[in-house]
Amino acid sequence: MAQQAATPPETRGERKERTRRAILDAALALCEDSSLVALSLRQVAKEVGIVPTAFYRHFESIEALGLALVDESFVSLRAMLRDVRRRDPSFTDIVDRSISILVEHVHRQRSHFLFIARERAAGPLAVREAIRHEIELCERELATDLARLPGPSSWSGDDLRTLSNLIVMAMVATAEAIMAAPPRPDAEKQIVEAARTQLRMVLIGALNWQSRG
Repeated sequence: MAQQAATPPETRGERKERTRRAILDAALALCEDSSLVALSLRQVAKEVGIVPTAFYRHFESIEALGLALVDESFVSLRAMLRDVRRRDPSFTDIVDRSISILVEHVHRQRSHFLFIARERAAGPLAVREAIRHEIELCERELATDLARLPGPSSWSGDDLRTLSNLIVMAMVATAEAIMAAPPRPDAEKQIVEAARTQLRMVLIGALNWQSRG
């Protein structure tokens, strides 16, 4: 009988990345019922099964750990939303597909979105500012893409930023509503339909707006 090939030993880099991932996941789990400000380095280390000093090989502080989680939460979402806007210039399609992607992302990274929703209001200052910065990046990217579409192309920069702020904050509110929704089959559907209606109404009004400069 042929012998099975031996599994190659784990490299130092692979071990380091596995431990880093375990620290991130442990922090998400421990923050489910409280804010990052109440989390201690020792709690995270104990959850992962490492000594506290080993934590510093991956993150210099609990705040740095929180910043890494903020980055994870936003990077892929922003990339997917950019792809939606650049593949089809239709306003209706932008609304429908953006909401669909948001809902999918909330379910796939629910623990990340719960973390963002909580830390946006109650987290350490550096983490709150990082979340605000990521939301602002979403708004700037959206404003840039909206300027390429018919109608808003003649708007002022301030008006474009106002519209993108309305859209992004509506999506933030939708994500938070989905996570807080009761476990009824129709609850999420109602939230999603309300979000689509809200954004369509915003865009209908925007298409009739005359920018003053």
